[in-house]
Amino acid sequence: MDLTTLMWACLRAFIVSFVLAPIIRDIFRSYNVVDRPGRRKVHAYPIPRVGGIPIAIAYVVALTTLRGTGSVFPVHWLQTILSGALVIFLVGLIDDFLNLKPVIKLLGQIVAAVVAYNSGLSIDRLGGIELPVWISLPATVFWLLLTTNALNLIDGLDGLCGGIAFCATLSFFGAAWMTSDWSLAFTVLPLAGALLGFLFFNFNPATVFLGDSGALLLGFLLGCFGIVWTGDNVTPVGVALPFLALGLPMLDLGLSIVRRSLKGQGIFSADRGHIHHRLLDRGLTVRRGALTLYAVGILGGGAGILISWPGAGDAMRWAVTAGLILAVVAGIHQLRYAEFKAAVNLLFRGDFRKALSDKARMEQLAQALGRAGTREEWWRHVVAAAREWNWIRLKSKSPNGIHDEVLAAARRPSWSFAVELGEAESIEVEGDGQAGIGTPDLQLLASILSQTFQQRCQDWKQPAVS
Repeated sequence: MDLTTLMWACLRAFIVSFVLAPIIRDIFRSYNVVDRPGRRKVHAYPIPRVGGIPIAIAYVVALTTLRGTGSVFPVHWLQTILSGALVIFLVGLIDDFLNLKPVIKLLGQIVAAVVAYNSGLSIDRLGGIELPVWISLPATVFWLLLTTNALNLIDGLDGLCGGIAFCATLSFFGAAWMTSDWSLAFTVLPLAGALLGFLFFNFNPATVFLGDSGALLLGFLLGCFGIVWTGDNVTPVGVALPFLALGLPMLDLGLSIVRRSLKGQGIFSADRGHIHHRLLDRGLTVRRGALTLYAVGILGGGAGILISWPGAGDAMRWAVTAGLILAVVAGIHQLRYAEFKAAVNLLFRGDFRKALSDKARMEQLAQALGRAGTREEWWRHVVAAAREWNWIRLKSKSPNGIHDEVLAAARRPSWSFAVELGEAESIEVEGDGQAGIGTPDLQLLASILSQTFQQRCQDWKQPAVS
């Protein structure tokens, strides 16, 4: 099998995808199989979401023309690569039509990964150590689920997922060609041809979307390519190319999990905080945002090729790795995620110590109020806390009268806060943002005041604060 044969196969994939994409788009548009605009969507009108169909057909046509033309691409290779891919494609296609529940879609992805494993695509060794099936199978399934969902999550801009996948396929092809891994090289490049033909209709302004049938298929295939590249033996150098070629979707997936965990949300919950959303919020157009992320994908793939290059020394690999880490940190900083800024302040700028101190002070106040033997004592503890927090005014209202405590008459309040204690009694607080020893959690403070007052009220002899 020579390079000319491969180029013809790639050209066939391009032509089939380029011809079929608008035909399939128009057919499914007539049946109203479209992705409608919404809060998290950037398109303004319904667009067909069946782009996986022309890509899948084009890829299979190209691969079948390579079958049996030489020992580089044996016949059984089609079954190894395409068996699980067929399952994931059907799962995505059904989801495009029926909107499957997330758990059903996840189960379908697991089935596809198990099928690929049974077909011979598996992670069998870690650093040369043979892995038992009970480790090899979960590791393979986890990796394929990771890549599949990473590509699916980044499918949020016209041409973004397809373009990132195109960059990744070229990275795999370049590394495979460089190391004479012909089976992988001849498997990867036809997918690049199919993607290129589809991108003519998917790049901004898009007239057809990948849909889950396309995004899941691309993520699954790229995950398979990663396993083929490592040669079933996971080593630090071996995993560099798969991780870096898919660096952008992997980073976006990781950031999404961390962000949602910091906010107490489910990691599978939807939001508008993905990297491409942040670029749009920074003022980039959809086209410029996609092109910017293409550049990031090319940078990651190029770094993966350099690290995987057989002639690369340890010094070069460490230098490339250090450069990538700095670039990632700088990039995340430019995205200005509020969750990460808060986490940095909490960990490195004293916010954690302040938060811990404020929490302890609130606990001390709760204990003091809970021990108060009279209303007057309870009120004195509240006034003392208000002075520590540098508030301006504290007012207690009850059926028996009003107790007004002016703490800083020279300052004008800019905010007020009221706590209902029950039985027509309440406390009002005024302040101006000039915090004293710390800023209390007002919701927690309200809960402490209300609960301790009601708990102690039944033991007090005097009916009101005097």
